[in-house]
Amino acid sequence: MTETSASSQTSPRTPSRRSVVKAGAVVTGAALIPLAATAGQARAASAPAFLHGVASGDPLPDGILLWTRVTPTPEAVPGSGLGPATEVTWTVATDKALTSVVASGTATATAASDHTVKADVRGLRPATDYWYRFTAGGVDSPVARTRTAPADNVTAARLRFGVVSCSNWEAGYFASYRHLAARGDLDAWLHLGDYIYEYASGGYAARGAVVRRHAPTHEIITLADYRTRHGRYKTDADLQALHAVAPVVAIWDDHEFANDAWSGGAENHTEGTEGTWTARVAAAKQAYFEWMPVRPSIAGTTYRRLRFGKLADLSLLDLRSFRSQQAGVGSGSVDDPDRSITGRAQLDWLKAGLKASDTTWRLIGNSVMISPVAFGALPDYLLAPLAELLGLPGEGLAINPDQWDGYTDDRRELLAHLRDNGIRNTVFLTGDIHMAWANDVPVKAATYPLSASAATEFVVTSVTSDNLDDILKVAPHTVSPIAEAAVKVANRHVKWVDMDSHGYGVLDITGERAQMDYYVLSDRTDANATSTWERSYRTLSGTQKVERADSPVR
Repeated sequence: MTETSASSQTSPRTPSRRSVVKAGAVVTGAALIPLAATAGQARAASAPAFLHGVASGDPLPDGILLWTRVTPTPEAVPGSGLGPATEVTWTVATDKALTSVVASGTATATAASDHTVKADVRGLRPATDYWYRFTAGGVDSPVARTRTAPADNVTAARLRFGVVSCSNWEAGYFASYRHLAARGDLDAWLHLGDYIYEYASGGYAARGAVVRRHAPTHEIITLADYRTRHGRYKTDADLQALHAVAPVVAIWDDHEFANDAWSGGAENHTEGTEGTWTARVAAAKQAYFEWMPVRPSIAGTTYRRLRFGKLADLSLLDLRSFRSQQAGVGSGSVDDPDRSITGRAQLDWLKAGLKASDTTWRLIGNSVMISPVAFGALPDYLLAPLAELLGLPGEGLAINPDQWDGYTDDRRELLAHLRDNGIRNTVFLTGDIHMAWANDVPVKAATYPLSASAATEFVVTSVTSDNLDDILKVAPHTVSPIAEAAVKVANRHVKWVDMDSHGYGVLDITGERAQMDYYVLSDRTDANATSTWERSYRTLSGTQKVERADSPVR
C-alpha cells in the first residue's frame, strides 16, 4: 500500500483495481481545497481532540467520502477562526481492529475550513463493509463503520436505508438516530432536509418550550454562526452514533438556510437588517459542505445521483437553490408556468435520468411533498393550526405553496414524463411536513382513482419538530384523527397519514417491492425515549400504488 497525496480530481464511477486511493478534498462552498500536508505547517500546541465524531457519506461502488473535525487547541471551537493547521491521518481497513489496512492518507485541518477535513477514498470493493479512523497529534478518533454501494452491473438481493427529516435541536433529543444506529443492518441512511435549524433560541421549540439550548443563541446569519450551529449538532451522542455505523446521503431543505427559502430570499430573512440573501446563502452552503460528508454536485448544490447496483438509483433534489418565490400576495399563481420549484436545468436532468435508468427502482430524495393535498374540507379549528404548521398563506389558499402544490406546472410536466415514457417503480422519499404519509402520486388528482398513478410517495415525520398535536398542545391522537380522516376523504390518493408522531422510517427494497416501515418515539423530550413500530406500507413492482403491509421487514 502506498500513501497518496490529495487531489481535487474527480474520480470516475468505474471501480478502480488499485489498492491505493486518492485522498479527497475539503469542500468549501463549491471550491475544492487540496488536503495534502506540506512541510513546515504548524502542529497543534496541545493534544487535538475529535469532539464532533466521524462520519461517512455518498457511497459509490469503489469509494466513500470520510469526514471529521479536529479541535487542535481548546480555543479552536467551531466558527472561531482560531487554531493552528493540523495534520490528520486517515486509515481504512476491512476489519474493526484496523489490522487489514487497504488505504490511508493525510489531510490538513485549518481554520479556513473550520478544521473540518474530508477524504474521498477510492479503490475500494463494491458492497463491502469497511472501518476507518482519523489520527492527529497521536490522538485517535473513534473507529467507525461504512459501506460501499453494490457494483453498477450487479442486482443486490435487497437494500435497507434509514430515513429521517426535520431534527430541531431545541425541540427534543435525537433518539431516532440512536434507534437507527442500534439496528446494525443499514446500507446507508437518508437525511431529507432540515438537518439543522436556523432560529434564535426559543424561536421554534417543543410546544414553545426549550428542551436543550442550541448555540449560538441568536438566529444564525454569518459563516461563523452556521459553523457554530453545525458544530453544536455534531456534539449529539445519538447523531454521532448513527454517523459511525453507516454512510449518510443528505440533501438540504430550507432550515439549512432560513425558513421557506427560495432562490432570491426567504420568509425568515430581512435584507435590511440581516445583510444580503446572497451572502447568507453563501455562508450557509460553505458551512454545510464543510460539516457534512456530502459531495457538492452541479454548481455547488446537493442535487446529484447515486446508483446502488441494478436494484435502485437515487436522484437527490435541491428544491431551494433554483425555485421561484412561493405563491402568495404579489408573487404569482401556483399554476404559473413561468414559476418553478426545480429550475429548468434540474428538471431536465431529473427527467433524463429517470428515462435512462436501467434499475428496478427509481428513488427520488425529495425535500417537500409532491403529492397534491387539499385541506379545504377541514373545519377552521383544525385548518388554523395546520396553516401555522405548514405555512399556508394568509389569503386563504387551502394548499401548501412551499410544496410541489405551489408549483403545479413542474409537477404536471414531471408526472406526464413518467406516464408518457412508461417509467415505472418511481418512489419519492420525502420529509419536511412533520407528518408521516403513504401516497399514490396521481397524474390527475381530481379524477383519481379513475386516472392513473404515476408514482408513489413515502413521507417520514420529524425527528423532533412540532406536529399537529404540538401546535394544538393536546395529547397525541385526540384531535388529529378528525383531520386525518378529512384529508383522506378529500384526497383519495392519500392512503395513510399520521399528523402527531415523531420518529423515523426504514426503507427496505427488493426486486419485488419497496416497503417503508414507520417507527414512532415514546417522547421526543426524553433522551431515553423508546421506539415502536407503527405502520408499514409498500409498493409492489409495476403497480405505482401503495398498500398496507402487515408487519415490518425483519
